[in-house]
Amino acid sequence: MGRGKQLGAAAKRLRRIAAGALVAGAFALAAVMLVPALFGLQRYVITGDSMTGTLDRGSLVFSELVPVADLKVGDVITYVPPPGSGPQGRVTHRIISVEAGGDGRPVMQTKGDANTVADPWQFSPDGPDQARAVFYLSYVGYLLGALNIREVRMVVIGLPALLIAIGLLARLWRDAGIEARRREQAETGSA
Repeated sequence: MGRGKQLGAAAKRLRRIAAGALVAGAFALAAVMLVPALFGLQRYVITGDSMTGTLDRGSLVFSELVPVADLKVGDVITYVPPPGSGPQGRVTHRIISVEAGGDGRPVMQTKGDANTVADPWQFSPDGPDQARAVFYLSYVGYLLGALNIREVRMVVIGLPALLIAIGLLARLWRDAGIEARRREQAETGSA
């Protein structure tokens, strides 16, 4: 086999490996996104450092909705702190105390594992259910965060589409060339 054919075969093998890796990555991302949802799990991305050591920034946390009555000290929950408490948006912290409230609903206090002091507020969950962490994937949240950037989404969607289009055009071109050679050979053979 000549050097050119060896390089061509190596390039073809490399393209197949790259395409396989791209497809495997797409399936893995789809699995991370879709399979937990099939089991009723919610996803949260850790954006702060208050749980560092347990849930580092960029971790993707999967939570299940459980009855508030089932929550206990040590559970990691994701909730919206009471209005005026300071933090905006959801917080994922560990429950450090659960007490009975005057209205029969539990009153909880939480703390981030990396924080030296408890959160300065207590709260009762709003509804009958609360998101409790089941498992997490470290740093996968960065990937989801990156997908919020328009240019990244364009590359993630556009690059595979472009590669598929190029592959299809190359196959059409090759097939057209093969067909043209067959016709030429058939015409030459019948003459």
